Amino acid sequence: MTRPAAAVSNVSLERRAWNIRRKALLMGEVQGQGYIGQALGVADVLATSYFHAMDWRADDPDWEGRDRFYLSIGHYAIALYAALMEAGILPEEELATYGMDDSRMPMSGMASYTPGMEITGGSLGHGLGIAVGAALGLKRKRSDRVVYNLMSDGELGEGSTWEAVMSAVQWKLDNLICLVDFNNQQADGPSRDALAQGPEAPKWEAFGWHAQEVDGNDLSALVTAFDTARALPEPKPRVIICNTRMCKGVDFLEAREQNHFVRVEPDEWARALDRLEEGKPQ
Repeated sequence: MTRPAAAVSNVSLERRAWNIRRKALLMGEVQGQGYIGQALGVADVLATSYFHAMDWRADDPDWEGRDRFYLSIGHYAIALYAALMEAGILPEEELATYGMDDSRMPMSGMASYTPGMEITGGSLGHGLGIAVGAALGLKRKRSDRVVYNLMSDGELGEGSTWEAVMSAVQWKLDNLICLVDFNNQQADGPSRDALAQGPEAPKWEAFGWHAQEVDGNDLSALVTAFDTARALPEPKPRVIICNTRMCKGVDFLEAREQNHFVRVEPDEWARALDRLEEGKPQ
């Protein structure tokens, strides 16, 4: 199932990920809040998805021949908006409207508002089930398109997630790739103190999935994992567990223990952008 990614300008994945982080920070500054920790942490996964793995058309977000990207975790919308701007699907001029009345970028992702936003996420644990249905539908249309579903480690505690896991195996959905952002942080504390106990890959493998676990902030490792998932010949769904660091790229935010909804003071936004600028790739 390998094929070339969308035609985009020759910009490195490292620079794409940095641009996504910067756009997310700028949107957060507009509202003075947002799920910035998740956006900074998952930027490398989004860059690899959109600028290495997926087929899409910036001028036709509903193109039937596109790969689908489902954002199960609706509160990560700020991260996906940044990626959609980087891809040219959303105009960067709308960045300043983030979270405002009549904006196409509400603080939680809604498919009816935003070009390129495939599903309305946010009721956690539902995204993978929707992705299973979409992947099955594409199979029945004899399409070779791939469905990517980005979900959080917190959703591993939802029973509906594991029903979808079993369904994907039942239908041999080799056109489904689940991406788990494992940042070990939930609203009430570390994910591993909740229900995400033990190594993750063996759980998925026990259900019949092909599972990989990688450093989700290592672009080389992500590219290899995505390529492996796409090229796998077995008729089974695939999952990539991406261990990411919250607030990646802004050291003083990374150091904060409680960063599920990280508090950024008004005078810290400029400082955060300066820190990010220091690590700007060439």
